[in-house]
Amino acid sequence: MVIIGLCGGSGAGKTAASAAMASLGAAVINTDEVYHKITFPGSPCVRDIADAMGESVVNEDGSLNRAALAALVFSDEEARARLNSVAHRHIRGETEALLERYRNEGYPAAVVDAPLLFESGFDKMCDVTICVVAKKDIRIKRIIERDGITEAQAMARIEAQYDDDELRRLCDYTIENDGTPEELITATKEIYSEILEKRQR
Repeated sequence: MVIIGLCGGSGAGKTAASAAMASLGAAVINTDEVYHKITFPGSPCVRDIADAMGESVVNEDGSLNRAALAALVFSDEEARARLNSVAHRHIRGETEALLERYRNEGYPAAVVDAPLLFESGFDKMCDVTICVVAKKDIRIKRIIERDGITEAQAMARIEAQYDDDELRRLCDYTIENDGTPEELITATKEIYSEILEKRQR
């Protein structure tokens, strides 16, 4: 089974690219969804986050107080690094378990969809990496339409992430998503097929 790391900034089109690969038979692991799944009330991940960040980030019922946590790490680099260290360790463990399961189930490929693919070190578990990039004005429009936020908020989200040139440099493949959804799907499927063909040689 080939493990494909997929990354891209907000509004670039990563979700559509992972769906295109899933339609060709790949298993998809979305690390944001993994994080939500493992932060149930009283979970080992939530307990470790509380130990690292303080009890104020946990509600009385043992659930994660996401608003308090976000406020804590928003403008504090050191706090964000501490949270990421704990969260990434737990996400990695769950992701590795899922990869093992998909390998046993006979999937030809698994896509690890991770916004922080390189920052988290998850790229090291992948055989090949793909980034989805798009022009900033297009991404801003997509984010505003999708999330109902202001242009300034969309811009702040983009500015907080790796810049596209850096992603192009780090990744094995780049999907330029400035066109139509159909063009994105076609480009993604071509790259996916090429990766599998190379794997089978």
